[in-house]
Amino acid sequence: MILKWFSTAPATLRGMAFMLVSAVASAALNATARHLSAELHPLEIVFFRSLFGFLIFVPVFVRSGFAPLRTRRLGLHVARGTVMSIVLLLFFTGLATTPLAKATALGYSSPLFATLLAAVVLGEAMRVRRVATIVVGFLGALLILRPGIVGLEAGPILVLLSSAISAVTMILVKLLSRTESALTTTIYMGVVTTPLTLIAAIPVWETPTLAQLGGLAFMGGLAGLIHFSVAQAFRESDMTAVLPVNYTSLLWAAIIGFLAFGEVPDIWTWIGGAIIVAAILHLAYRERGADAPPAKLDTR
Repeated sequence: MILKWFSTAPATLRGMAFMLVSAVASAALNATARHLSAELHPLEIVFFRSLFGFLIFVPVFVRSGFAPLRTRRLGLHVARGTVMSIVLLLFFTGLATTPLAKATALGYSSPLFATLLAAVVLGEAMRVRRVATIVVGFLGALLILRPGIVGLEAGPILVLLSSAISAVTMILVKLLSRTESALTTTIYMGVVTTPLTLIAAIPVWETPTLAQLGGLAFMGGLAGLIHFSVAQAFRESDMTAVLPVNYTSLLWAAIIGFLAFGEVPDIWTWIGGAIIVAAILHLAYRERGADAPPAKLDTR
């Protein structure tokens, strides 16, 4: 009954539903990583997240052989995978000691950094409205961190740093999308990040238990679900119609953080997160006629 109703629902509603799945899955993935970090080093968690996320595509190779690996942009794929490895290592290391809602809110700042980088690398115009919106967005991040008012902790700083560096991956994806399919780009990310994160994890390696492996595999499955849901959401409806639903992940992160870890986000996390989201949505809607990076989503 539900599937029949869903198949006949308006395309925009279906797209919003897929984006909602992505938002909930993203919060669940981060919560799982946070739980596992109590017993496993974050570097090891990153490796298994990359490995299981890549193994999801094994059926693709069974069906299509190595055709998805054909590319004319191998160097860009390697560069993107290398930068993404750094982003993942920083984010999950910071996440281990950062409340889920705060990490989620700070992670929203990636498109703001990407917009600045696009102006430098791609020569995109920096209109007054765009500059003002970016400044407002960064003020939201400052409200969350409140430097000089509260002591700066390493965890949130690492999360914000990962968001800044992930802007580079957005630009690389933008360049790759001119010639490469989404499937090829996604698969190559796993091909590159898996060995690189393994190398990073070797010094802190501890053999995970079966229960921990189950949690790590669950993370990989969630990562695949996020990529699929975002792609399907954009296929079903206009990006600007479904994009706001993605930012409900702050709500889900707050709920899961409270239920699983007893975390209660402070008022500054909500205010700062709301300001960042408003800035990004403003950029996405006002600049939707332009080829701007803010509409890009970076799913860790």
